[in-house]
Amino acid sequence: ATRDQSVIFHVAGAIAAWGETDFLRANRDGTRNLVTAAEASGSARFVLISSLAAGGPSPRGLPLQGNESPRPVTAYGRSKLEAERVVQESRLPWTIIRPPMVYGPRDREVLKLFRLVRYGIAPVFGDGAQELSAVHGADLATALVAAGTASATVKRTYNACHPEVFTSAEFAQGIAAAMGRSVRVVRVPRIAGRALLSVTESAARVSGRLTILTVDKANEFFQPAWTGDPSPLIRDTGWRPVYDLRTGLAHTYQWYRNAGWL
Repeated sequence: ATRDQSVIFHVAGAIAAWGETDFLRANRDGTRNLVTAAEASGSARFVLISSLAAGGPSPRGLPLQGNESPRPVTAYGRSKLEAERVVQESRLPWTIIRPPMVYGPRDREVLKLFRLVRYGIAPVFGDGAQELSAVHGADLATALVAAGTASATVKRTYNACHPEVFTSAEFAQGIAAAMGRSVRVVRVPRIAGRALLSVTESAARVSGRLTILTVDKANEFFQPAWTGDPSPLIRDTGWRPVYDLRTGLAHTYQWYRNAGWL
């Protein structure tokens, strides 16, 4: 959590855990601790950085606006939704931001796909037609400031992302284009995908390392769409994302190169 001019920005704590209990301890209970402290300190605003996973998947062609009935499909998403409920039940003037996939400099999850594309392959779960939204880290930062300083955003939930929608296959191809390479998109069917995730989860447990690649995550990977509509946030704050997918991936790749990560 960070604080700027009596606005508290809080990222509820864990994207990987050993199970639902640990997710709840980090995301719900950690948020409750900070909310209690914020109430005691008389904070003017509280902005929770949640996740699109708390809202759940979207129908194909119909990005979520943030006011739909939530239906998370993973333990992670349910714990994020519980964190949201803690904030909503508080005495604080709150705003909730649900980013979809976040990428950009210093991100290590998308880096893994960049590294695979370097070798000419890019696995995607399903048929590659899953629709996605994304937000560059720099755009998310400005969205949070806008949400935390606008009066119209109090007690509202928003999706912060670029309005562009793309497929999982197009995302892999976009990474290849940013790197100036050709890539073979390898489509992983559901049965094989669940088996692969079971292996990665088991390997992580044996090694004592956490991973987001668990069997539970298959409930996200094989949905038709994970898309959000940023227009309510744009309307209420005037925020505008700068990076579309092409420019954002190019910027990310250049940072990875300069930092020696690729």
